[in-house]
Amino acid sequence: MTNFFSLQIFAFLLFLGVYQCQAIARYKFVVQEAPYTRLCSTKNILTVNGQFPGPTLHVHKGETIIVDVYNKGHENITIHWHGVEQPRNPWSDGPEFVTQCPIKPGGNFSQKVIFSVEEGTLWWHAHNDWSRATVHGAIIVKPKPGTTYPFPKPYAEQILILGTFKLNVDQGKTYLLRLINAAMQDIFFFSIANHNFTVVGSDASYLKPFTSDLMAISPGQTMDILLTANQKPDHYYMGAKVYAGSFGADTNNSTTTAILQYNGNYTASSPPLLPKLPTIINDTDAAFNFVSKFRSLADKDHPIHVPLKIKEHFYYTLSINVVPCEANQTCFGPRGQKLAASMNNISYQSPKMDILEAYYFQTNGVFGTNFPSNPPFFFNFTAANISRALQLPRQATEVKVLDYNTTVEIVFQATNLVRGTDHPMHLHGFSFYVVGSGRGNFDKDKDPLNYNLVDPPLQNTIAVPINGWTAIRFEAHNPGVWFMHCHFERHAIWGMDTVFIVKNGKKKEERMLPRPSDMPPCN
Repeated sequence: MTNFFSLQIFAFLLFLGVYQCQAIARYKFVVQEAPYTRLCSTKNILTVNGQFPGPTLHVHKGETIIVDVYNKGHENITIHWHGVEQPRNPWSDGPEFVTQCPIKPGGNFSQKVIFSVEEGTLWWHAHNDWSRATVHGAIIVKPKPGTTYPFPKPYAEQILILGTFKLNVDQGKTYLLRLINAAMQDIFFFSIANHNFTVVGSDASYLKPFTSDLMAISPGQTMDILLTANQKPDHYYMGAKVYAGSFGADTNNSTTTAILQYNGNYTASSPPLLPKLPTIINDTDAAFNFVSKFRSLADKDHPIHVPLKIKEHFYYTLSINVVPCEANQTCFGPRGQKLAASMNNISYQSPKMDILEAYYFQTNGVFGTNFPSNPPFFFNFTAANISRALQLPRQATEVKVLDYNTTVEIVFQATNLVRGTDHPMHLHGFSFYVVGSGRGNFDKDKDPLNYNLVDPPLQNTIAVPINGWTAIRFEAHNPGVWFMHCHFERHAIWGMDTVFIVKNGKKKEERMLPRPSDMPPCN
């Protein structure tokens, strides 16, 4: 039976953006509690401007806006502009105790949001603890004035929320759907009954169009697709279902739905036709095969710049770990221990002062600069049985320092420590080229021979497959302090995070912008 679930659980947003041609330079975000009714139950939730989801930001490529954030809630808050590179401006990026201390209740912070190369769909969300479950919204980045989409202009665009709406369409018309996975913990499969769609973009970067009837979309990731209403007038279900490479008894195997409804006079099927979604929750092949089709558009109007000569090669293992349970606590990890997570066996510990200001003011004792380029031990990372002695990470606040314009390759290696799973990895301050991905352990001699260095997709979030690897490349041309983390909220809180500090270049335009005077205080 198809169920409708709370957006707290399935915070998966489907956006068909309606754009109002207005020159909006400044927005006001008031973070406050507001009543919200769902399935006949009303309770207070944290919102922006009393809306859930929050306001949609409409901008053009290359535009700069100011968002005045006022915290009228009862808890600390920060706001992150997911996928916006923010050139030279880490001050407004938003992750708590990385680029700023939180905005306390009663406080405010004016955040400058600088758009540069992004074009398509992005989103904004809270970036402290679990607040983003309800504090989030869409960002629609339109082409620069005088330019247009690299595909035929769609008939219409609207903003809709999956699970609470009907999408009305006219037969024969084409619609641009902007999908955002705002879920806290889940990768989703998505499909529309009896309809194919054309994928044209992801993470605000255009792709070579390809047709599919199934999508896999990770938390934090966005997709732009074209849907043509080319079936007989009827009602059709759109459905989203959890994909979990590693699943247990707590994994929800249900489907959340919405209705695609053709306009006109006809007798609708009852019940509506259901989409074809994978029958098994851990259909890794289906998820992997979808993402493997991504290729950058890479035409004369949308050129790409894949780093070919790499200065820094990093190999980062992604692991679930355990640490001793603290005194007077009950822990639910293996053998009564506490679950943790790590990169290269470092479980990130959030400091009490933000790293950016500690770096800027040269404050000692806040972070170390010894994040390892490789794991401390090499073994069969994807073996079925791995020694328990390897499950204990080192807890620390370590960063990696990069010279300006350094070319970087990172190979993410998912491990089977404690329990293997997929990891949607997100990098702040940069988009990156996904040059390769595969199953099992990365082979440094063989796998690079199959890299796509011609038209790899440009992403800001990518799912590293369960017990597999993904290779990314980028050029560190954005000075500042930039967070990198798994976008499964539990994994991020458990410590699957690190920070890059990119040093200033020699020219004025290669240096961080001045510190804003209204940065939230840390004490």
